[in-house]
Amino acid sequence: MATHSMLKDQIKVAQELLGRVEQLCSRQTQEVEGRAKLCSKLRAELKFLQKVEAGQVQIKESHLQSTNLTHLKAIVESAESLEDVVSVLHVFTYEGPGGQKQTLVVDVVANGGHTWVKAIGRKAEALHNIWQGRGQYGDKSVVRQAEDFVQASRQQPVQYSNPHIIFAFYNGVSSPMADRLREMGISVRGDIVAVNSVVGAEETAKVGDDEESDSSYGEEADSNGSTDCDSDGDDLDVVHTKVDRGTIVASVAFPRDVKVDVCKRVNLDITTLITYVSSLSHGNCHFTFKEQVLTEQAAQERQEKVLPKLEEFMQGKELFACQSAVDDFRVILDTLGGPGEKARAEQLLARLRVVPDQPSERTERLVPSSKVNKRSLMIFGTGDSLRAVTMTANSGFVRAAANQGVRYSVFIHQPRALTEGKEWRAMPI
Repeated sequence: MATHSMLKDQIKVAQELLGRVEQLCSRQTQEVEGRAKLCSKLRAELKFLQKVEAGQVQIKESHLQSTNLTHLKAIVESAESLEDVVSVLHVFTYEGPGGQKQTLVVDVVANGGHTWVKAIGRKAEALHNIWQGRGQYGDKSVVRQAEDFVQASRQQPVQYSNPHIIFAFYNGVSSPMADRLREMGISVRGDIVAVNSVVGAEETAKVGDDEESDSSYGEEADSNGSTDCDSDGDDLDVVHTKVDRGTIVASVAFPRDVKVDVCKRVNLDITTLITYVSSLSHGNCHFTFKEQVLTEQAAQERQEKVLPKLEEFMQGKELFACQSAVDDFRVILDTLGGPGEKARAEQLLARLRVVPDQPSERTERLVPSSKVNKRSLMIFGTGDSLRAVTMTANSGFVRAAANQGVRYSVFIHQPRALTEGKEWRAMPI
């Protein structure tokens, strides 16, 4: 009966989590990357539990406790506790200490990319024992995983600042482990519990089956690599201790105000220059044009004005544009621009500091393709060299570069074309 009741509870939790993910994503200002992956994992757990309920799968009660639901629930709760969630279960590629390519799964990326969260559902006792070298073969301690996070975050700057890392513990973390993580610059969320010195040989045994029951950690370990179980190098001489779950030293919530170093330099792409001066962006959007794409942009502008967003982002910042962007912008303007658009262009260019093309080293390593062309390489590469955020509507290049491992600091907006010269043959609405 106890197993049946637990099974019912687990099924209910899985169903509720699916609903909470949808609600969470609907509250964000942009599509949450990885939502489908997270929902797929939840549905897989739900399907498994329903098979157990139907008698199609026979498992022990201890195995029922060890589904990945604990970890998935921790991810959802972490995402619900933070602002501006941009992705979940995001895979980052980085270079390991030996120069080899490594991958790291970050459970939640929030605050516009400035915060990385690892959600940990495993019990404090098991985590502490693994850290002290008393885990099972293949276990990787949280501190070792933290080293990977620090290494990866240094190679994945957001607006030229390294992401802030939070390890969120949903079944507690020992005080010495929390201290070690904070020494590494990682914030800790959750109950921090005391430890006592180990007495007797029995306490120094490997982690038992009961402590292994939370296999959510297994999924975490799989995603971020594993090593032979061993105590961390800095802690080889530490006296073995045991978690005292009854003594909570502190309960730490997620930080409410995450301080972000705002980049004060902005690099304008051609698409931004055009959007900024477009007649559409200046109130002349009540037309049906001969060209379908212009009609669609006019409808988008009526629904959501783009210029206020551009102005807000540019306010109080140093504005740059590379020579290639300005030269090509002038050619397009001379060909398609109307009088008002040309006048606004001169006003905008007067506010900019035009610099020579100077693509960054990592930009020059990108392989050209239909999305990665020379002009885009010059524009985004110069912004990268300037350590500026590039404003752009060219999301295709941003994605293509990211697929090659180069993630630029960008502000992406909707595009607007030059339309003043085509208004005379458009139909007013």
